[in-house]
Amino acid sequence: MEYWQSFASPVAEPEASVTWRESFAATMPDGRRLLLPLRDMGETAVAGLVANQASFSVLDALSAWMVEIARSHAAEIVVGLPTLGHVFGAAVARGLGHANWVAPGTSRKLWYEDGLSVPLASITSPQAGRRMWLDPRVVHRLAGRRVLLVDDVVSTGASVLAAMELLRQAGTRPVAVCAAMLQGDRWRTTIAGGVVVQGVFATPMFRGVIGGWTPIEGTQPAEDCPLIG
Repeated sequence: MEYWQSFASPVAEPEASVTWRESFAATMPDGRRLLLPLRDMGETAVAGLVANQASFSVLDALSAWMVEIARSHAAEIVVGLPTLGHVFGAAVARGLGHANWVAPGTSRKLWYEDGLSVPLASITSPQAGRRMWLDPRVVHRLAGRRVLLVDDVVSTGASVLAAMELLRQAGTRPVAVCAAMLQGDRWRTTIAGGVVVQGVFATPMFRGVIGGWTPIEGTQPAEDCPLIG
């Protein structure tokens, strides 16, 4: 099965006790559903979104909703987190009418500086030794401006925390974080109220039960998805 290629028609909201086997149907702001694969993490599971494998129609819709969220923060520059936050960074910046955006990377160019880099790890790329780098030639775009961090998925919050430290090194901080998906609620402890975090949609953590997985109560932060009533 190919995931992330199209939206399904709206259906009644499932009970929290519903068992999911291989997939989870996440609710979008317009009521449609996006089928996501469930990733077995051992004792728990999470719903997955891989933005660079999604169809253009799905990406266009998610980007448009992210722009709606971003407008409320009056951002003057968008910073897209590597790597899959880059899928949405440019689209959100364009939607806001910006002339450009800032794209930190994970590979060092010859002119990069150690003082504009931070260690980087995520739930999908936990290996040690990776770093997030900011090109010193674009630091001037951030000075004195309202910065919006854009990512595909906020899960543990580790990537956001790293990006906030990178921006601190550049002499600024974000006014908000906008993501396509909020994956569970673990990021709340990591980010600890340091910045507003909002997403287009949210998915819970799951625990194993006979026959599949069931959502863990209280781990789907729907209140941080302002477009979903």
